[in-house]
Amino acid sequence: MKKFSHGVLRTALWVAAGLAGSAQAAQPNIVFIMADDLGMQDVGFMGSTYFETPNLDALAKQSLVFDQSYMYPTCSPSRAALLTGKQSFRTGCYTVPVLERGNGNDNIFSKWTVGTEHPVYSKPLNEAGYKLIHLGKWHIVGPNPDEETTLPLAKKLGQPPNGNLDWLPAHRTPEIQQYYPLGRGFHENVGGTWWGDPARGYDKGYNAPGGGYQAPFKNPFIPEKAEDEWLTDRLTSDAIDFMERHKAGPFFVNLHFYAPHKPSVARNEASMEHFMKKPGDPATGQGMGPAKKKKEIAAYATMVKAVDENVKRITDYLDQAGLRENTILFFTSDNGFNGLQSCNANLRGAKGYIYEGGIRVPALVNWPKTIAPGRCEEPIQGMDYFPTFLELAGIAGYAGTLDGDSLVPLMQGQPMKERALFWHLASTYKNPPCSVIRKGDWKLIQFLKEGDIELYNLRTDLKEEHNMAAGNPEKAQALLKELVAWRKANRVPLPPSSQLEF
Repeated sequence: MKKFSHGVLRTALWVAAGLAGSAQAAQPNIVFIMADDLGMQDVGFMGSTYFETPNLDALAKQSLVFDQSYMYPTCSPSRAALLTGKQSFRTGCYTVPVLERGNGNDNIFSKWTVGTEHPVYSKPLNEAGYKLIHLGKWHIVGPNPDEETTLPLAKKLGQPPNGNLDWLPAHRTPEIQQYYPLGRGFHENVGGTWWGDPARGYDKGYNAPGGGYQAPFKNPFIPEKAEDEWLTDRLTSDAIDFMERHKAGPFFVNLHFYAPHKPSVARNEASMEHFMKKPGDPATGQGMGPAKKKKEIAAYATMVKAVDENVKRITDYLDQAGLRENTILFFTSDNGFNGLQSCNANLRGAKGYIYEGGIRVPALVNWPKTIAPGRCEEPIQGMDYFPTFLELAGIAGYAGTLDGDSLVPLMQGQPMKERALFWHLASTYKNPPCSVIRKGDWKLIQFLKEGDIELYNLRTDLKEEHNMAAGNPEKAQALLKELVAWRKANRVPLPPSSQLEF
């Protein structure tokens, strides 16, 4: 299978990685931008003709695009895996706790708070001399961490009502701040808390005018400014201000936009009118359907466009400040599209599902004059970013557990070692508890209750319409054997009612 269509990355800057003195001087700045609920084909460079992302599309032409990029199907496990570099069974984060269904016999209910025994990538980067800021969604701390100490949890975790701030005084204390960005190695935090969306500051939540995207944001970790208008703009402005203050470098910007997560709020009337009048895309189904559906996706499209415009603000700043050639920029999303906002007829499922629509995301990396532009078909996963950041920063000998692999070989135009990708979801949301293995063109899902399996060839059946488990028993058994061996070797926990031994 052809995996590359780009040239070879110049390797001079990588030589410094093993030389402490040189590594410090050569450390590049890193900007990691992550959208929320942005589906794989919710951007032009991955095939959408309805959504408008001209700046990302132009950037993609100058970047290495990962055509098969994966996350977990919801934000909590994706962010836990991204930030710690660890699988869900290690952190106990399987889905967003309040979304879980069922009982404690059929599920291992998810934790919300990632324990401090799981360092996040900001810690080693801080120790290596980086100045770090987190902006936007954090979501690896729960509203009540003290409720998560007795495991397994007897029932799923809850959350305070919209507009309730009774939790805030406790969250400003050192006891809970240790789970926040400032307690995790970041020097600044703008907007990061337990919230999954910006509407939480309003009593009416999603039904509030502006939904938290329009000022006032009512996020206690975003100091209000008189010029505030749109949340995505504000987070970008603070990111640029941080880079300007630390342009001597090295800096790390963790810009995790809340957008385009629900609620779908039109960026402005003109943009909304434009997308309401724009013809839909029959290939994906985006922009199609009845008026109510069209209104929802048009508002969502304005939010996607706002993300696109703010990515350009970042690259424009880096160009103007003379920082672009020593800054590596990543762009991706935390899970697949929300089926209540967007759609994609090319994929099965959406956010929450273990099928491709729920776990495939857009992704690119840009480093002018260093990474050659092109497309890479090698499957990658969110846990790969932590070891990638370490290698880019010249940090050797990290002693913690990491379940991903550095993407630097792919960025150099070289293949990675052969590997399988794994997912483990021990609680129920859209799918029953299951484990998944993706290896080569093949993907096998095993449901954990009775061990039922599904097998798909993603090269020939990207929509996962044809379960080939019965028709190709040899491939099914080979992948199942590897999946079970992975669970056994890692002591991966199964729900109490599972009939499986491992």
